[in-house]
This record gives sequence, C-alpha cells and structure tokens, in this order.
Amino acid sequence: MNLKQLEVFLAVAESGSFSRGAEATFLTQSTVSQHIAALESEVGVRLLDRTSRGALLTEGGKILLEHARKVVAGSREISKVMRRFRGLEEAELRIGGSTIPADYLIPAMLASFLGRHPGVQVTLLQGDSRDILDRIEREDAEVGIIGSRFDEEGFTFTPLGRDEIRLIAAPGHPLAGTGAVPLAELANHGFVFRERGSGTAKSVAEALAEAGLPAERLHVRACLGSNEAVKQAVATGLGLSFVSELSVRKELARGELVELPVEGLTIARTFYLVARTGRELSPPALAFIGELTGTRLGTRSA
Repeated sequence: MNLKQLEVFLAVAESGSFSRGAEATFLTQSTVSQHIAALESEVGVRLLDRTSRGALLTEGGKILLEHARKVVAGSREISKVMRRFRGLEEAELRIGGSTIPADYLIPAMLASFLGRHPGVQVTLLQGDSRDILDRIEREDAEVGIIGSRFDEEGFTFTPLGRDEIRLIAAPGHPLAGTGAVPLAELANHGFVFRERGSGTAKSVAEALAEAGLPAERLHVRACLGSNEAVKQAVATGLGLSFVSELSVRKELARGELVELPVEGLTIARTFYLVARTGRELSPPALAFIGELTGTRLGTRSA
C-alpha cells in the first residue's frame, strides 16, 4: 500500500466514478483501475462495486475511506509544514551559547534576526564552552557560539571574531591608578576566576603560561559560576579578575570597576561557531548564521 494508491482510491470513492477519478489524479482510467486492484489485493477485500450507477463503496471500502482520508490529509499537512519550515514561516531554532556570547553577542542580534524571520522561535541554551559542545553532541542544540576551540573530532569550528580580555579591579584596589602592572606583581594579589570549562579561563591560563606566569602561581580566592558574579565579587574588593571586554564596558564607563594594564601581557580569544561535522543545517540555522556573518539565507555558497 502506498500513498498514491490511497489518493487514487479517494478520488474514485469521492467522485463515484473511475473516469472522474482518473481526471482528478491526471492518470488514465486503466492506470486508476490497476491502482484500485492492487489496493484491493493488498487489503484482501473488495473496496468498490462497479455498477450502472458508478463506483459504489463496499462496507470494507467505507472503512478504508475513513482512514485513507486521515492518511492523505496528514501527508498533505506534512508537505505544508515542511514548506513553511523551509520558508522560515514556522520553525524552531535551538542555539547554544557560552557565557559571553549568550549574554552579549546573541541577544544583540536577535531583534534583527527575528524581525527578518518572525516565524522562527529561538531557544537559547547557556553554559560554559565545554557544556555547549556536549549539548551539540547530544543534539540538544543545533549550533553554538563558544569562546574556545577544542581538539575533538566530529565538530566544525568557524571563527566569528575576536574578544579582548581585560584585567579588572575595584576602584579602591592598591593597583588601581598605578599605571602598567608588572607581570610578576600579579602573584602578590588575590584573584576571582570563572569555573573550569570557561572559555575565558582557558584563554587566560594559556596567555599567562606563554608570558611566563603559570596560572597556578596566582592566589585564587574564589571560582564563580557566572560572569556577573565575578564582576560583583571584584567590585566588593575580593580580588582581581580577567574578564571579557564585552562584559565589562558599562561598569568601566560608570567607574564601578577599573582596568589594569599589565606589562607584556595581551589576552585575546576567538569566538567560534560550532556545529556537528557532516550534518545538514536547517533553514533557520542557516539564516541565523547568515545574520552573524552578514550574509543572507539563499546567498551563501554551497
């Protein structure tokens, strides 16, 4: 039994005629008869009586008619839904974002993206970079934006842009206003860090090690689970911290926190768009990526 046979059966049953059924399905009458015969053979009962008054449903045919209508209607609804999905008229997009992208990058472009595609519903899943990679692997999210690249197979990482990382302190900290801080001096002060798995923490540890001051030599007073918690702790004088420049612009502008330049140390990292390698992205995901990269759905190269 196939969908075409059911469509032909409906056309004949509802028109009451093999000839009119053939016209409705754009088939020859002999082809229609073959479809009906094959269907009757498969279900094991006669479905239509050929009479002088036309094709009349048998009792078995009436039962099949009820279910065939549901199957054919469901098939047409599937086609309609998929057309709407392809056209972004009705679609859901699940995005993963590590802390900084989820708090600052993604929200900043959602208004533009959803204004262009109002039929898309976006769900944003947040976690550290490692967590977002795991979510994409489990297919909880289709794509993600993270602040660190991992050497793992099965993922494609596409660079999106750079993020500067700043050393911040409370305005009353002893190092505030003293000019560029010698790198070795950092070991004499307490720090507040993000939790393990954070892209920021990974970038800071790599940059410090390259500069000759392993992160293990710093006095870490607290490891906190969010960027906002880190900024609040620094503002109260708990210690210094390295944070994304994106996350601290407002506090620096208002004088609630101060930036401390460090001699010979510049820390920057790249944001990456990450997706499963070899998996076809949905139309809403392609449109979202287009928004990020300044292209538009349908204009990206294959």
